[in-house]
Amino acid sequence: MRFDKDFKEAISYLPSEEKDKLILRLLKKDLSLANRLYFELLDERTVEDRRAEMESKVKADVERMSKYYYSPGYLKMDMGYLSGDITEHVRITKDKYGEASLNLLMLNEVLKLNNKKIAEATVNKARKLSLYIIARAFRILILIQKLHEDYFIDFEDDLMALGQRLGENDHLMRSATSNGFDVNWLLQPSIPEDIAQIHKDLRARGYLRQA
Repeated sequence: MRFDKDFKEAISYLPSEEKDKLILRLLKKDLSLANRLYFELLDERTVEDRRAEMESKVKADVERMSKYYYSPGYLKMDMGYLSGDITEHVRITKDKYGEASLNLLMLNEVLKLNNKKIAEATVNKARKLSLYIIARAFRILILIQKLHEDYFIDFEDDLMALGQRLGENDHLMRSATSNGFDVNWLLQPSIPEDIAQIHKDLRARGYLRQA
């Protein structure tokens, strides 16, 4: 919703006490906004501190979901929950670097602990998880390219590690090939300048979408 100039001006003329009441009422209904304001106004932790905490959480959560691994479908569901936690971290901190690094960490940790189990699953059982991982890898490359080019070197080793793990899994390689994802982008690593447009065109043609 966009607010017009008159509405904004009317709000500015409200008494301070009334504005405070309205803000508190709105914050009660929007926990993400409340957490973001708390972080910006009161939290003594830096963005880097919060990112480090999320890195520990990602590793712990992946270790837990791997210990109790049941199927590719349940693993995908657990990854979805963890991805949501990363998204919430980004909403609160506006940590664009962390959005890329934490998602890359999640994929590498999941495959480090579960690649063999995923590879041994049937094609049908592994299909949705494989597509989820490839779509997430695509998204990570887009996020990295949006950062300042000086940051790219920070991701090189982890991108190559992800590429190697994808290459060890027939299900993942099949999903990558059939959805226009070139694993060499990770192995070299070299992100195409038009990666966002490549992704957009593939999505428009029906690829990278869950059935």
